[in-house]
Amino acid sequence: MRVVIVGGGPGGYEAALVAADLGAEVTIVNDEGLGGHCVLWDCVPSKTLLTSAQAFSIVETAPALGVHFQGLQGRGVPGHEVDLPTIMARVRDLATSQSEDIGERVLADGVRLLLGKARVVDPHTVEVHLEDGGSERLQGDAILLATGSDPRRLPTAPTDGEVVLSSKDVYNLKEVPEHLVVVGAGATGAEYATAFLGFGSHVTFIASRDRVLPTEDEDAALVIEEVFHRRGLETVKNARAAKVERLGDRGVVHLEDGRTVEGSHVLLTIGQVPQTSGLGLEEVGVRTDDRGAVIVDGVSRTTVPTIYAAGDVTGKLMLASVAAMQGRIAMWHLLGQAVSPLRWDAVAATVFTDPQIATVGLSEQRAREARIEV
Repeated sequence: MRVVIVGGGPGGYEAALVAADLGAEVTIVNDEGLGGHCVLWDCVPSKTLLTSAQAFSIVETAPALGVHFQGLQGRGVPGHEVDLPTIMARVRDLATSQSEDIGERVLADGVRLLLGKARVVDPHTVEVHLEDGGSERLQGDAILLATGSDPRRLPTAPTDGEVVLSSKDVYNLKEVPEHLVVVGAGATGAEYATAFLGFGSHVTFIASRDRVLPTEDEDAALVIEEVFHRRGLETVKNARAAKVERLGDRGVVHLEDGRTVEGSHVLLTIGQVPQTSGLGLEEVGVRTDDRGAVIVDGVSRTTVPTIYAAGDVTGKLMLASVAAMQGRIAMWHLLGQAVSPLRWDAVAATVFTDPQIATVGLSEQRAREARIEV
């Protein structure tokens, strides 16, 4: 059995390991290092950033906890500062190292890796435009799409990588923002807010609803909001950004109600968009929804029986653990193993604020909507 996997994130490389273990001939086509958005731009980098912020905060709070510094009286703290270039270099090094570790593991299991851009030509063929030039056609008994997602962008809020930032641009910062305006108060925005509050930035949230973390349990989210406010974070609630622009060395967010919020930097954390453009899916009959996400059944199969999809590209819960399980389920089903559909009501997740929010199963709100007494 030959399997071609397009995309090297958790959905792709975990599927490759399962398929190789079950005796399939597997090729992964990817346009960057293995690990996908999670390893290279999101989970690993953001948690590494948070660790540095925590270390900075510990120095400042140590005397109050009874840890004193020699030569300083009482609650004195020695001179210290955030060396952001060093922090970001460490972030990139750890992400690269983990990506390389994943690559070594899949190669050791006999998986072939191709670096390039892929397009699905027919239900059994993928054409690859190789990074080093030329092209190659791959034939497979099945194809798995695991191309992940990219930060959502708005035409009225163009990023420049310096003042107006996407989540990918954060890691190019050379100094701690004096005033960071975060547009979008979901999990990603809350994690970056936690990090930069720890580094000493003034942070302002632009929240489209009446609280931060609107999709989390209300009681837990309100605790996080209170902690944020005690640490100096400001929140502009029930506000939607109409336009974001750079004026000189400042960023300005224009709200739909006419107000403006200005900061030294603006960070857009307004969600992720499935990466399906340019894959040729419509031509081969793979259906997508109005967001561009690939439609799959309970075993990760698309509307074309020989083509499966896993991870953010399906537009389900955009978590690395979910992507990995979708990929495994796809390969177990393809290769004749007993398999059960993923239980969407039993997925575990964590938001790495301080304190953290960990969840599993139905929220209280969803349980009540399902008429379950809680």
